[in-house]
Amino acid sequence: MSPAILLVLALGLGLAGWLAARARAWTFRRDSANGRIAALPVYHAWYVALWIVVPVLLFVGLWSVIAPQLISQSVLASPAASDLPAFGFQRDAILSEARSVASGSAKAVFNEAANGLVEPYRAAISRYNLIGVLATLIIAFLAGAWAFLRIKPDFTARTRVEKAVMTILLLASLVAILTTLGIVVSLVFETIRFFGMVSPLDFLFGTQWGPDPMSNPNSPDGSRYGAIPLFWGTIYIGAVIAMIVAIPLGLMSAIYLTQYANPTLRKWIKPALEVLAGVPTVVYGYFAALTVAPAIRDAAFAVGITNASSESALAAGLVMGVMIIPFVSSMADDSIAAVPQAMRDGSLAMGATTSETIRKVLVPAALPGIVAGVMLAVSRAIGETMIVVMAAGAAANLTGNPLEAMTTVTFQIVAMLTGEGSFDHPATLSAFALGFVLFMVTLGLNFIALRVVKRFREAYE
Repeated sequence: MSPAILLVLALGLGLAGWLAARARAWTFRRDSANGRIAALPVYHAWYVALWIVVPVLLFVGLWSVIAPQLISQSVLASPAASDLPAFGFQRDAILSEARSVASGSAKAVFNEAANGLVEPYRAAISRYNLIGVLATLIIAFLAGAWAFLRIKPDFTARTRVEKAVMTILLLASLVAILTTLGIVVSLVFETIRFFGMVSPLDFLFGTQWGPDPMSNPNSPDGSRYGAIPLFWGTIYIGAVIAMIVAIPLGLMSAIYLTQYANPTLRKWIKPALEVLAGVPTVVYGYFAALTVAPAIRDAAFAVGITNASSESALAAGLVMGVMIIPFVSSMADDSIAAVPQAMRDGSLAMGATTSETIRKVLVPAALPGIVAGVMLAVSRAIGETMIVVMAAGAAANLTGNPLEAMTTVTFQIVAMLTGEGSFDHPATLSAFALGFVLFMVTLGLNFIALRVVKRFREAYE
């Protein structure tokens, strides 16, 4: 049985408990001498509903993980599974085909060996579905009955419900923290495995990148894992070229919208500018590969540069800069608008022009917020993948020529993890080491940006 059905059943039982508890609380209110009880009937209803739904949801989540394993063990213990291979891909493929037919997601099997396992699978699925439904009903009944019997006229249901909601909100707020912790742990574990095969010095300071997934994993050539060209490409495209485009255009857009544009024009231009942030990156990649890169190559040929590539760092950086203009513009807009009006009025009253007020008063006062926006934009740019994949090329070049092909950390992560290499090979594990370095860099930039934003807000709030 699908977990969704159990979820619907849990919500239905919770609704039944909610209605029953609310009706019982109303009887308390009618029977009491002054018509008052310790909490409103709706809080009694929510108390019982939470006691039904939460344990059932916990069971459903646990059962959705355990049930498939129990079904597989039951099928493997049946006589029909005696002829299966002991292990390996063929055995898993046979079981998968039989499971698909038994569950109704496939009409027939391709492997004849799976025919005999269809009926055992159907019997096991039916049996454990029934067990899951019965366990759900029993848990809901016991938890609901226990909560229902606690309802009394002097029962402080509101306090209990508010504590339960506060606990749920706390757990929800911990999701992001636990997710970040899980990412760090998984990256660190695989990175340690990689550094056990390749020296960290060769990886962090080497200048040649060319892992061979087909080489012997027991004796990798550390000189082929030098990531300096990847780090340089990431910085050159995302933090140099893209920022040369994004910072001036974003800052000037923010200045115009806050200081010169009339309200009607601002109402149209600001949303249109922020639409750029919602365009899928693959669309930017197509634009860079099909339009910008050929135009840059043709322009280079026109001025006599014959070695310009159709895949270049300049093409990827320009399009990436356009993509992150809203990040710089929006943050600068908010920062400039947050500067007290008294500072602007005082500058104008002293005889300064509007442009002088902007250059010498508003921008310096809003500089912490502007810098924070730039840092957030940099962290967004160096983590971009699709534009680099489609426009910058795959060559790990350590060069300053923006017209040459260049690659980045994110491109190589995609290349290493989408191949057919084993996860025990250093070429595949190098993707995790690259991801760990990129994660630490972007995390550091985000921390710096948040600190700058906090300082800015403390200054003017």
